[in-house]
Amino acid sequence: MNKKHILAICGSTRAASVNLHVIKHIASLTEDELDVELYEDLVNLPQFNPDTDTTEQLPAIVAGFRNKVKQADGILICTPEYVFTLPGSLKNALEWTVSATVFSDKPTALITASGMGAKAHEALLLVMKTIQTVFTDETQLLISGAKSKISKEGMIQDPKTETNLRNLAAAFVLLVKG
Repeated sequence: MNKKHILAICGSTRAASVNLHVIKHIASLTEDELDVELYEDLVNLPQFNPDTDTTEQLPAIVAGFRNKVKQADGILICTPEYVFTLPGSLKNALEWTVSATVFSDKPTALITASGMGAKAHEALLLVMKTIQTVFTDETQLLISGAKSKISKEGMIQDPKTETNLRNLAAAFVLLVKG
């Protein structure tokens, strides 16, 4: 079977964040159908600057990120909420892609796993709709109180959260396969 290639972007830059655990869980749930690659240079992307968003001046790391997004069959984003919005590093990465339109029509799964998360999730949905990704109600999920539902070791401790993640994973596979 030909697996679809998924680029996973973790909005948290912590080494063992809840969000990274969620990405790894989704990857394990879909391992027979999806090949999930974690983008690991989010923290290294330079601050977005429209003056360098040109063919001649585009930083190589940004070109590489855009290419990874473009080449992926689908995108999985899992992020925390920082001060009622998206983490700056994730927002910065997304800003670098606007002029290149590499997210347009890309099947996407969007998860916000945080203490509260509602405002960040709302912001994530708005940004991803604006850059024209394709997602459904079934491929987006808010996990409030994430640290009480997911252990430090990455085990999903809440049965409802496990069911929601399984449902999202199944819906995402269907969306990616078109």
